[in-house]
Amino acid sequence: MMKQTVLSASLTTVFAAGFAAVAPAPAHAQVDQQGQPIQRVEITGSSIKRIQAETATPLTIIKAEDFIKQGVTTAQEAMSRIAANQTSMGSGNAVGGNTSGLPTGGQASADLRGLGGDKTLVLLNGRRLANHPYDTASVDLNMIPISALDRVEVLRDGASAIYGTDAIGGVINFITRRSVTATTISAEAVRPRKHGADEERVNLSTGFGDLDADGYNVFGVIDWHKQEVLTSQQRAFSRTGIVPSRGLSVTSGTTFPGNFFDPVSGVAGNPGAATGCLPPNSVAQGAICRQDYTQLIDNLPAQEQRAFYAKGSMKVGGGHVASVELLHSENDVTSRTAPPPQTGLILPPTSRYYPGNAGGVPAMAGLSGAPLSVNWRPIEAGQREIDSEGKADRAVLAMEGVLSGWDYKTGLAHSVSKSNENFVGGYVQDASFAAGVANGILNPFGMQDTAGLAYLQSTALRGEVQSAKVKNTAIDFTASREIMPMAGGQLAVAVGAEVRREQADFDVNQAIASQASSSGLSGSLPKSGSRNIQAIFGELSIPFIKNLDVQLAARFDRYNDVGNTTNPKIGVRYQPTRQLLLRGSASTGFRAPTLFEKNAPPSRNDTNDSYDDPILCPGGVPQPGANPLRDCDLQQYKLQGGNPNLKPEKSRTYAAGLVIEPIPEVTVAMDYWHIRLKDKIAALPEQTIFGNFEKYRNLFLRNPDGSPFAIENFLNNLGEVETDGVDVSVNARLPRTGMGRFTLGMEGTWIHNYEYQNERGGEFIQNVGRYADMGAVFRWQHTLTLGWTMDNWNAMLANVYKSSYDDQNFVDPAFFNKVDAYSLWNVSASYTGFKGLTLTAGVKNLLDEDPPFTNQGTLFQKGYDPRYTDPVGRALYLRASYSF
Repeated sequence: MMKQTVLSASLTTVFAAGFAAVAPAPAHAQVDQQGQPIQRVEITGSSIKRIQAETATPLTIIKAEDFIKQGVTTAQEAMSRIAANQTSMGSGNAVGGNTSGLPTGGQASADLRGLGGDKTLVLLNGRRLANHPYDTASVDLNMIPISALDRVEVLRDGASAIYGTDAIGGVINFITRRSVTATTISAEAVRPRKHGADEERVNLSTGFGDLDADGYNVFGVIDWHKQEVLTSQQRAFSRTGIVPSRGLSVTSGTTFPGNFFDPVSGVAGNPGAATGCLPPNSVAQGAICRQDYTQLIDNLPAQEQRAFYAKGSMKVGGGHVASVELLHSENDVTSRTAPPPQTGLILPPTSRYYPGNAGGVPAMAGLSGAPLSVNWRPIEAGQREIDSEGKADRAVLAMEGVLSGWDYKTGLAHSVSKSNENFVGGYVQDASFAAGVANGILNPFGMQDTAGLAYLQSTALRGEVQSAKVKNTAIDFTASREIMPMAGGQLAVAVGAEVRREQADFDVNQAIASQASSSGLSGSLPKSGSRNIQAIFGELSIPFIKNLDVQLAARFDRYNDVGNTTNPKIGVRYQPTRQLLLRGSASTGFRAPTLFEKNAPPSRNDTNDSYDDPILCPGGVPQPGANPLRDCDLQQYKLQGGNPNLKPEKSRTYAAGLVIEPIPEVTVAMDYWHIRLKDKIAALPEQTIFGNFEKYRNLFLRNPDGSPFAIENFLNNLGEVETDGVDVSVNARLPRTGMGRFTLGMEGTWIHNYEYQNERGGEFIQNVGRYADMGAVFRWQHTLTLGWTMDNWNAMLANVYKSSYDDQNFVDPAFFNKVDAYSLWNVSASYTGFKGLTLTAGVKNLLDEDPPFTNQGTLFQKGYDPRYTDPVGRALYLRASYSF
């Protein structure tokens, strides 16, 4: 029990959907109503153990039990309910890779304030996990054991002075249950109204021993979750990249049947264009065919997750508790895209499939009789299919207790994150495939005969193409205590230190990758890197006068590869009346480039969007010597990789807010925040490079014959990012009536400004409310909940909302689009009237809202944006849990 003011009690109540703004407020006493000592706990955002209501920064708490009520099945989905989170990486990104074209390993990440997942620190029980190996910049949320959680604490404030230099956007602390003494078996299922994306989950938790009574507790959780594939063809809004009524026509010039170009006569064409190509997969565009590749991709990949979490705790005398934690998680993702594009194939006039020869391909006017250059996508090879296997392991040995009046905790943590990618379908050996065209066995203009089909099958490329591993080993120690009385209470101090080693290894299997240019890894090489980090930090809580508390903190970090940094923080909270609380903070941050950013293997990948070569096809008009199948309206190549000369990112953050309670049943909190980031680490957006050829001419690399090779697009320190906005939360608790108790809650984030530079000293680009370069920043997001409880029943109605924004609009101005606001309603109900049994049923996306139309061309999925929306549609959620 904790004795709290009315204000602090209401603030620490998790309302209907499990969201609450937890505001600091002073405790009036150190004992509960029964005279027992009040337990002090460590709250995310401070190393000083204190009564929970005394936290000095805005905190959002999500209780694990509310995951169940809302039908939340993954940590990624839970984070999508946080208004401050601008999530842009999820399982849908595994289809086609990330924005750099490289595999994502199926990872999902959190992105507080839209600054990027690399600036949101994700913790498990207050300690780091190893980041995902393919960018080593963020934790893969798929590896969080959601069934073992007690709650999630989201600190919406910079915390580099407390947790580490990279906590710029905020901190997400996933906290597991402290102990378990019962056995619980749970099963849940999600069944969409339409086909595709069925989900199942089964988990078992059990434990024994009471830590307080027996002096020990051991518990474990086993969890299995599976989601079936959702193809683009299973939803009307994603079936095609060709929507004439909206000006959308995102297609590929590498198609089936193949397009040809005669370099002597300059004629380009396709023998199938006269008869309409092969609709709907390909369509005629003048004399050539264009591939509607959206027809042959997945919206959501097939995904299977397995997790095991165990914790053992034991009292070792004198108030000390020793514990050991073990975590093992696996995430398997199978993503599929269109069949492999093969470009620059040479078809000699001796081939029986040369137009007009004996192979049945009709003659074409204007051919010189010279060898033809052919772009062809062999649909008989099947969809390209990559199986990504991710694994995470962590072991923690810890001790905590009281020593000479100090609350302390210390631990040794070792975590490993692995991922590997395997070609399991669709990919072909480039050289063998090209030879089959050159020797007349493969027909690029039609279906294969028996010999051609057998040869095509012989070119299949299978096996592991890439793997990576990141290791993180750390020793930490923190101690806190009250030092002396002051006018407003006890002066408290915390001190701590951490030693950490990070190591990353990236391996590219050249025996496989070099044979498939469509992998984007054919030119990549294995790389590795490591670093050592030492840190010391301190914190003071100073109650100068009654109801006024000042938090001072500072952290010194030493990186052996990028230097030293000191980051201070000050926080102030003042509660002049029971109905009003004021708070504010200011801090700095410092994010060192990750090992991947410094050491990522160089790679030559496709651009996300299609472009015209600015020399050979300016404005879409082929110039003399140009190959329109290569130089016009096609994905070009870009060279990407790490940069060992990267400088750290630095930030300044300040915030100010208030909490008011006009009546005891209603609490309103508002917090203004402002973040300025310098030396942003990123690759220059490809749209910027192609949009200003004269300025970036030196980045266009060409072959000796003048044909395009790639744009140079390595990571660099670009310019600044500046963003500010307001978080708003409302919590209303109506008095209990004969119809039960109702609660109403709202959490929202309004962004006033989000602008960034693509180069030092360059112009600022506004991103809020519009799609700029690679994505959108929402002006307003909220989660609105209405809860009801009566006897053994409870129910919940929830709304998740994102505001509209201006589209990417790489279309004719007559079709400029504004992406509509996106609003999802979910409803659920639970019954606990049977002993040990809890039954829950609900409907997700109650109104069956489709994602709004967008003409974005950045991701493989077209017609909608999978980073911000849910393509599943209305779905029934069922769950049963039995404890004994």
